[in-house]
Amino acid sequence: MAVIAVVGGPGAPGATTTALALLLAWPLPPGRRIVLVECDPDGGAVLAGALEGRVEAVYGLRNLAVADRRGLLAQTLWEQLIDLSPEGNAERLLLPGLTDPTQAPGLAYTWEPLMEVLHGLEPQGYDVILDLGRSGAAGTSAVLARRADVVAVTVRTTLRGLSAARPRLSALAEDLTAAGTGADALGLLLVAEGPYSGAEVSREYGLPVLGLLPYAARTARVLSDGGDITDRRFIRSELMRTARSAADEVQRLVRRRRQRLAPSVAPAQVGPAPVPDGEGTAPGYPAAPQPYGPVPPAPVITTGPVAPLAGLAPQPAAPAPFPAHVQPPQQGPSPRSDAPGAHGGAEQYGQQQYGQQQYGGAEQYGQQQYGGAEQYGQQPYGQQQYGQASYGPQPSPQPQPQPQPQPQSQSQPQPPQPQPPLAQGPRHPSAGPESHVSYGEVLRAR
Repeated sequence: MAVIAVVGGPGAPGATTTALALLLAWPLPPGRRIVLVECDPDGGAVLAGALEGRVEAVYGLRNLAVADRRGLLAQTLWEQLIDLSPEGNAERLLLPGLTDPTQAPGLAYTWEPLMEVLHGLEPQGYDVILDLGRSGAAGTSAVLARRADVVAVTVRTTLRGLSAARPRLSALAEDLTAAGTGADALGLLLVAEGPYSGAEVSREYGLPVLGLLPYAARTARVLSDGGDITDRRFIRSELMRTARSAADEVQRLVRRRRQRLAPSVAPAQVGPAPVPDGEGTAPGYPAAPQPYGPVPPAPVITTGPVAPLAGLAPQPAAPAPFPAHVQPPQQGPSPRSDAPGAHGGAEQYGQQQYGQQQYGGAEQYGQQQYGGAEQYGQQPYGQQQYGQASYGPQPSPQPQPQPQPQPQSQSQPQPPQPQPPLAQGPRHPSAGPESHVSYGEVLRAR
């Protein structure tokens, strides 16, 4: 049906007690369910209150923050629910809140995805009540109130309660107008503790009164501190009767707002054709529309009135087949790093591109450019220019003894001394097969 946010305020007006009363009094047609989610950043109160500690605090909202980071928020939500229905048929469920207020900052980025998941439960037959407590409608969790269908504020009809609620109602109205679905989502759930009537409060604040709950401390203590919710006196109490009336009024407000916010339907639309007689519908009337989304299967519920629910989640639908004109992606093994053409094979990154050719092979940077025999090996920097002692692979030449000059008379002519040939550069290929003489060979010849 909808997502209902119950907001409290200063002075403990009883937001959690009112939310629990709505959960137990909510009218459920066949096939419908309702979930109460404790979203109060100050911490939940149902486990230690109404449940009297009978369920361990291992289930709850804190587990959804971790699941959201892993992308398992929708699946984990079903594992955290607890059955509160008196009959044990999993029609009235609870998602416990935080056990420590210091856990609230970890949910800062989870509130909005959680709201998406909760809105997605409606086509599957679920209504949702959010207990926002005192501070759940502001800060990082303000999206819960902005995207709710109805925001019901609990107020005590005392002077102190009405004075504390005035600035809070003004701030909520401004926020819903600016970032929500409109200030008409606001409504009042009054606790008749003071002398002011519902008509006076509605006229003073300009908001509709969705319910006027009696100030019944003994009956309310069953919801706040624990008790038997299956007792007939509790079921027939004035608190529960007025809670049923408040639930009906909330549903009417939801329908009015959705009619106002729904887009107008074009008059040229054509409805479905009538169904022939004898096929399950009245003659001449169209078939009933099917609900959106997959219908959840029958739940697997643990026996007992209070039990965690792990099998209530609807099963995911099978993936849709690919159309005829679209080829599905081929799933195969990833290419080997040493296969030809892969990112590390012999062709692309091995011998051709980054191996022998470009960055370390025998052609480009090997023998030709930086380490080969032609350019930087034996010819330019090897044996010719700097000799083998510096860059060549051969051992250093041994020094040869120099001949001592003989004294000669000035009258005898001196024979010409042979001059060592100069080192020559690399010959052109067309110069013939004659070999070059390097400076190192000349030194060894001498």
